[in-house]
Amino acid sequence: MSDDSNNPTGATLSYRNILEREMENALKEMDRPSVGTFISGISAGLNLSFGALFMAMVLTFAGEFDSKLTQQVALAGISSIPFLFVVIGQTELFTAHSTMAVLPVLDGRASLFDLGRIWGVTYVSNLLGCLVFVVLVAAIGAPMGIAEPAAFQSLAGALVDLPWWVITLSGVIAGWLMGLATWLSAASRDTIGRIVFVLLTTAAIGFGPFHHAILGTTEVLSAVVLDTAITLESFGIFLFFTTIGNIIGGSVFVGLLNYGHIALAGEQKDVDFQANDGEKS
Repeated sequence: MSDDSNNPTGATLSYRNILEREMENALKEMDRPSVGTFISGISAGLNLSFGALFMAMVLTFAGEFDSKLTQQVALAGISSIPFLFVVIGQTELFTAHSTMAVLPVLDGRASLFDLGRIWGVTYVSNLLGCLVFVVLVAAIGAPMGIAEPAAFQSLAGALVDLPWWVITLSGVIAGWLMGLATWLSAASRDTIGRIVFVLLTTAAIGFGPFHHAILGTTEVLSAVVLDTAITLESFGIFLFFTTIGNIIGGSVFVGLLNYGHIALAGEQKDVDFQANDGEKS
């Protein structure tokens, strides 16, 4: 989801450099055939679903934790790894595009139709990838003793049966953090920097746990399929309000605000900043 080829080693990325990189990446994906984006989205849904499996494995193998804090730190660390599979692997994740794809629309380089198309394709394909992974979890999790139904019930229980406004606001935070992961990844000058930023921001999602539409789908739907106390109705409510929150968090609190402050900075001031920074270095 990010390209380092146009960033010379040691060069300083200004605000506008980061914005241009994000918009160029978004435009490239918008111009991509829908079938390619769809297949990539399925891959992203499958890969990110490892986060749900890994967390369930931790809960299954660890049994009781000494404290809630220890448990959440463990889940946060393990759930952030699959986000690297997606970001470094450059597959298409809906919650990344909720930030990235809105930028060229704000800049007049893409239409609302373009935005709706890439959101729709990535969203549906991500969920399809999650559904396939849930079937895999149901087939091998309990028989192998690596992911008990009770573990998925615990994960899903933290996400459902909450007031709609709590789910939405939690989704805003998750979308905000995912947007920051995308933005900071674009700001990084090397792969190590991208890895650090992605791990830090996405670990915060698992630590909450905050509501992420794609990762949470595998958690909650697995609990439904494994015949726990979690119902399909609860999953539907979770997915609807979480999706709304993720869109608001990524597009408004990262995409719109970052575009706004960069656009208001002015082209000439940004150029002057880069020139002065170059003289100092």
